[in-house]
Amino acid sequence: MFSIPHFDFQTITEIITLIKPLLSYSSTEIFSYTACRQLSQMFAAIIFFHVSEYFLAAGIHGQRNVALSSLLISKHYILAMVGSLVEYLIEITFFPWLKEYWWLSNIGLAMVLVGEIIRKMAIITAGRSFTHLIKIHHEEHHKLVTHGIYGFIRHPSYCGFLIWSVGTQVMLLNPICIIAFSVVVWHFFAQRITYEEYFLRQFFGAEYEVYAERVFSGVPFVK
Repeated sequence: MFSIPHFDFQTITEIITLIKPLLSYSSTEIFSYTACRQLSQMFAAIIFFHVSEYFLAAGIHGQRNVALSSLLISKHYILAMVGSLVEYLIEITFFPWLKEYWWLSNIGLAMVLVGEIIRKMAIITAGRSFTHLIKIHHEEHHKLVTHGIYGFIRHPSYCGFLIWSVGTQVMLLNPICIIAFSVVVWHFFAQRITYEEYFLRQFFGAEYEVYAERVFSGVPFVK
């Protein structure tokens, strides 16, 4: 079921309290062309990513089998995005010149688009074999997909999300969050791949071993 994550009143109050003075102090810069363009691109990227993710998953597995938690939306995810917004507001208020490197911001936009394409190709190619939650029991419809984009990247959905998430911060020219997102998301998927591939080797045996030896994981420094 598609459900909304629980947030206690204190958490919401703290977030609002943190952002409110920044919004009032930097109102001039917030309504500048730079901020309007970069923030609108950011919000559009987030909305499109999750809405398309939900409809693809619902179309493949059925709406009843898709939960918000399986779409990588969690309290930590929302706090990370709020943190990136806070960094952006602080920097555009005190260091507005930092947000004027459009060539770099456009690279971030390109990363968002590339990451989005790679992830959606992974979902469409895998079909019913793609799940947001790691399967620990083999199911009849669970096949080892090695064609299409999976012929070049073992975990294209993780690769796509890594590129997309870091790209959002490059697009905003957030130096702190570029580093933070890179480290945290990489670490998350490095652990997840190790855990997931344990079960994939149980399910598909030597076939998966040969495939894993031949194809790049999709996440740098993860074999």
